[in-house]
Amino acid sequence: MFEHSPDAELARIRRERDLYRRLLHLGAQNELGPLLSEALGLVVDVTGAHQGYLELHDDEERTGHPPLWIAHGFSAAQIEAVRGTISRGIIAHALATGQTVVTPSALLDPRFRDRDSVRAARIEAVLCAPIGADPPLGVLYLQGREQAGPFSEEDRANAELFTRHLAPLAERLLVRRRREEADATRSLRQALRLEGVIGRSAALAAVLRQAALLAPLDVNVLLTGESGTGKSQLARVIHDNGPRRVGPFVEVNCAALPEALVESELFGALPGAHSTAVRRVEGKVAAADRGTLVLDEIAELPLPSQAKLLQLLQSREYYPLGASKSVQADVRVIAATNTDLRAAIAAHRFREDLFYRLEVLPVRVPSLAERREDIPELAAHFCARAGERHNLPRLTLSPGALCALHAAPWPGNVRQLAHALEAAVIRAAGESAERMEAVHLFPDPAATAPGSPTFQEATRRFQARLLRETLEENGWNVVETARRLDLARSYVYSLIRAFGLERQK
Repeated sequence: MFEHSPDAELARIRRERDLYRRLLHLGAQNELGPLLSEALGLVVDVTGAHQGYLELHDDEERTGHPPLWIAHGFSAAQIEAVRGTISRGIIAHALATGQTVVTPSALLDPRFRDRDSVRAARIEAVLCAPIGADPPLGVLYLQGREQAGPFSEEDRANAELFTRHLAPLAERLLVRRRREEADATRSLRQALRLEGVIGRSAALAAVLRQAALLAPLDVNVLLTGESGTGKSQLARVIHDNGPRRVGPFVEVNCAALPEALVESELFGALPGAHSTAVRRVEGKVAAADRGTLVLDEIAELPLPSQAKLLQLLQSREYYPLGASKSVQADVRVIAATNTDLRAAIAAHRFREDLFYRLEVLPVRVPSLAERREDIPELAAHFCARAGERHNLPRLTLSPGALCALHAAPWPGNVRQLAHALEAAVIRAAGESAERMEAVHLFPDPAATAPGSPTFQEATRRFQARLLRETLEENGWNVVETARRLDLARSYVYSLIRAFGLERQK
């Protein structure tokens, strides 16, 4: 009767209110060490536990980090004993089932009494709760109480409230740590202006290091790489970080210029120089004076215009169309192409002498296939940008959508990815979806004739089949499956959910 008295209920409410306040305070921590220390101290105090242990797994198969842990009330030898039995015993049971374990006496509990670790330590009252789910991010282990007796249902509820609140806080800091350590571009971002450059991969870092080397030098640059990889953006990085950054940045797509007007567009024209020149035309070279001129798709420039460009690069002078006197040009030229210029030279479509003038310091921009680890960040950026452009709700990407993005070949590289995500945002918004799914990215796979799946669908089928077969070969041991497939454990769990795989009973 005492437990249900108004005074007891009021005391319970006050304890719960105090716990919520202290949990909210945890959210102010921005470092993992202090967070774990304060968190364990809080839950030990609230539950009246004699000893406590908290462990987080930072996907050590992928990051190489050992688990993060902190203990309270254990001797060094006892800590080693607890950590040594993570893979078996009470903690293993909680992690495997995803359920909180509460027992008044592990020594008497038929689930655990035969375990060597339980008998050796003569473990009595225990409360053990997983932190997070699918898979658990870690575990909270409480052993013994300062006052005699088992852990109560209130203790259990408080511990589960604690683990639910701790999981996103810890995950946020773990993600930040992974990102900082995995960010190959970190030092470059501190040294360069990289506005709008999305990604942190080693492949991106390598090309940015080349840009950092080139930027302060007043030399011509040739950017090569597949269509849609971001050559224009890299040209902007070189310009923004060089001595001409305060000057104009002029881009010209050579393939978009009518052949009859190429010279006029690039070098300008005097009145009467051609049928449409009724007044003096300022060309793009003049517009880029004291700045940077980017010539995209340079391989499409007609041979006569190539000759005039060569003169510009050699002498820093050019003749506007119809002019008898040369004009000085103070411009830096950055050319870009997705064409094999050596093959174009062999086919007599590109001047060899111009090629060598441009290829002083060539830079190859990596394809999206070479920097797939940047896809999640690129996807989030393009989703947000599409939402803002079309005034649509901000969407997150489901694990299945991210898996589909990773599986797709993206022959059009970053440009194709951006267009696909913009279309997917519009489709998802049309369905009032709360998050983007794979079907929004790749709709109507049934529209393809039977037996003729799209490349993306065929890739997904292969991945699903390979994952299922590997899981079954390893008895659905996710850790071993991740090792065999050279994937992160968390990514294997995401794939299982994305492909809807279930273990056969």
